[in-house]
Amino acid sequence: MIYSTLGYYSLIFGLIVSLPIFFFSIINFKNERILDNKIVSFSFIQLFLVVISFMGLVFSFVYSDFSNETVFNNSHSTKPLFYKISGTWGNHEGSLLLWLVVLTLFIFLFLIGSKGLLKKYRILTVLFHQIIIIGFFIFLIKFSSPFNFIFPTPYEGMGLNPILQDPALAIHPPILYLGYVGSSIIFSSVLAATTLNYISKNWAAHIKNWVLISWVFLTLGILLGSIWAYYELGWGGFWFWDPVENVSLMPWLALTTLLHCILILEKRSILSSWVIILSIATFTLSMCGTFLVRSGILNSVHTFANDPERGLFILTFLFILVLISLIVFFTFHKSENQNPNSFFLISKETSILINNWFMMYFLSVVLIGTLYPIFLDVISSQKISVGPPFYHKLIVPFLIPFLIFMAIGPQLKWIKAELQNKIHLVVIFIISLLISFLIFKNLEINFLVNTVLVGSAFYLFFITIRDFFLKKPNNIQQNIAHFGFSLLILSILFNNIFSSELITNLKVGESFKNDRFEIIFNNLKKSKEKNYISFKGNFSIRENEIKDELEPELRVYNQPNIITSEADIKTTFFMDKFITMNSVQNEEYFNIRYQVKPFMLWIWISVLLISLGGLISLFKKKV
Repeated sequence: MIYSTLGYYSLIFGLIVSLPIFFFSIINFKNERILDNKIVSFSFIQLFLVVISFMGLVFSFVYSDFSNETVFNNSHSTKPLFYKISGTWGNHEGSLLLWLVVLTLFIFLFLIGSKGLLKKYRILTVLFHQIIIIGFFIFLIKFSSPFNFIFPTPYEGMGLNPILQDPALAIHPPILYLGYVGSSIIFSSVLAATTLNYISKNWAAHIKNWVLISWVFLTLGILLGSIWAYYELGWGGFWFWDPVENVSLMPWLALTTLLHCILILEKRSILSSWVIILSIATFTLSMCGTFLVRSGILNSVHTFANDPERGLFILTFLFILVLISLIVFFTFHKSENQNPNSFFLISKETSILINNWFMMYFLSVVLIGTLYPIFLDVISSQKISVGPPFYHKLIVPFLIPFLIFMAIGPQLKWIKAELQNKIHLVVIFIISLLISFLIFKNLEINFLVNTVLVGSAFYLFFITIRDFFLKKPNNIQQNIAHFGFSLLILSILFNNIFSSELITNLKVGESFKNDRFEIIFNNLKKSKEKNYISFKGNFSIRENEIKDELEPELRVYNQPNIITSEADIKTTFFMDKFITMNSVQNEEYFNIRYQVKPFMLWIWISVLLISLGGLISLFKKKV
């Protein structure tokens, strides 16, 4: 109980510390040229108090303090220590406390890392960011406290959902939140810079680092969540357009577009309106993701809370922040008066701008597909789900020109480019289409669309490989990120087109055979683990004279009493062999799902390469 008490009062004092931060910021705004050290000191005190509060919750979980309602609802004394610790943020209240930790950490790091910039800009950024921090303090203390007490103290907790007891998911939320909360610094910074008319090349060079930090962590967070869903949920794929997957993808799309706009702003001092709007949109989408997941509105395996009243506060708070940002934008932003001749049709800027429009279109499709079922439910009480076919039909046709422009854009020069000596671009495109044609010639699928789509992906792939050998090494980060993206698109396309699946019901000792596979259910072994009972099946899979042994598993957890299906996956260089089993109620049979998924490993590798490009860009000038 002592840790929970310490955590609660640390939150209270952390909120109180916002007052002197506001006071000294306002006093210091018009006075000395140097930013008052008291602002930095109180920001550190605020960070320290929030960390103490978070550690109080961590120790409450570690020592199984079931007088704490959050611990009681999300932990159990038999849970392994690692999952007791990760259970701190594996719930509604704890995850938002982690949000607050990162919010206070990032504003302190911003103050330390922005000493060479305009003092008024630094102070205004702190003030805008403190509004966000105060909102989270009030929400945690008033509406969603992680330190509520239960009397009398229960002897045992309810336990953590077993599908959340996984190493990848344990580190997924902190990394994802570093991406989400990084957008809050961008948001506060752009509002401060807009107010002071400070958006310039120097500002772009400074804020680009925060964009890269947020983008890299968000990319890695999405990757970890995708890997977890792949092997833990038994879906047999890397992405299913689940609503909570989508709410992490939307800020990533906006952030990627923002990153490219920042590069243009840093080079040529144009597209400042794009930068402001995208900065606001990225933060709004990050907050919307928090609102949708935490409110219980979305029907998803990822959602934590089922309390729309909590979500109402977040939605109201978000509305206030967006309203403030729009007032700042329309009041202080001065429209760019660019000479029309300074923005040529054939230039790197134009290609980036065109791809930005494509990214905004993809973002709109995902946004509509995610929110439309919610609004339909509110208006007509009709429940629908929007699945992969919706996204594929609307995204795939526009993916083709997007990939082509993405391949051509880096080959052009800034300001104005010439098309002379670009014949190699046409030659590589023809070769790409020819390779794609040969691949799909004998396949019984949509020949034309897939040939052009995969040909466009090959085109980007070959262009990025060529850039590695012919372009200057000073742009290695862009080459790596673009190569990773081209590899990702190719891997996804081949994964979707060449995947195969077999679903059947078997009992121990039986087998199933078709033209391609033979599955033999050899035996079923039962064992008792620390907090669950395991039923592990042994299967022999024969395909083209190749035999594999796979062992999917059913786990029956004791607290809470839940049955989970654990996939067994055999990963090779070019494909995954994936099998799950589920019990059929009141039957001796088990439902067996066997899949062959090509290029799964390359999907994960390609995302790591994309992140590596961002990391190199972040540290390149500092090393």
